Amino acid sequence: MAPEAGKVTPKDSKYVAQLEAHFPDLPNRSNIFESLQKAKFDVSGLTTEQMLRKDLKTISGDGTMLAISAIYMDLEIFLQRSNLTAELDTFCQAQGYDALVAMTITFNPHNEPVRHLVVFCPNMDLQSMICGALECSCCPPLNLTPAPSPHPNIRAYFQGNALASRKKVLPILKDALWGHPGAMKTPSGTPGPEGCSQEQMDDELDKAINTLIPEMCRDDEEPVLPPTPMNSLVDECPLDRGLPKLSAEDIFEKCSQITMARSSTSPPQKKK
Repeated sequence: MAPEAGKVTPKDSKYVAQLEAHFPDLPNRSNIFESLQKAKFDVSGLTTEQMLRKDLKTISGDGTMLAISAIYMDLEIFLQRSNLTAELDTFCQAQGYDALVAMTITFNPHNEPVRHLVVFCPNMDLQSMICGALECSCCPPLNLTPAPSPHPNIRAYFQGNALASRKKVLPILKDALWGHPGAMKTPSGTPGPEGCSQEQMDDELDKAINTLIPEMCRDDEEPVLPPTPMNSLVDECPLDRGLPKLSAEDIFEKCSQITMARSSTSPPQKKK
């Protein structure tokens, strides 16, 4: 609930106040938070796999599955874990993930969050695409600085913008997957409508996305992402009002409709 954490919204404050009014015998808010925070950040005795699964989200696009884990440990300590590369590779292969992004989270002496990023991906092209999207992000800017890495398959970053939580990084990664060159294939894996060049399809997809998602960078009151899974109510409550469902099929159907509409309205070409 602290504003400096960069996560609380006016709706959060409203409902917490209502709950406290209905239950006046609750312990002090700060005491409740400290107990929950201590339990959440306690990773003692956990294996690397267990830490990755403890707070895990996944996104997909163009047949690529990406895992995003919150790791409640200092970046340097996490990178020094024995057999880290092999364990990350085993975890991704077992779960069918093509890449893994881990956000390490700790707190400084002033109780302010410290967030850093780790990207694991054996596919160098996919790794470059993910890292490029994170490095070039401006909504929000992450202010990344490369950190020493123990293996070429692992890229690590010190994150200058500590208020950019995983909830705010997820849309960056999702947009990166959708913007991958292969994303212009239809769900069946076949090319797009005949007669459309790659540039035309890019334009149509951009227009369709702008039509269906007019504000890609919204505030926390109306997040673009689906509600948080039931195993983590920290970022967003899934019991809140639902969001419009949007899939890759919806986008491509919209593109096809636009293309067909333009084709039917275009004047026939004169024969020479």
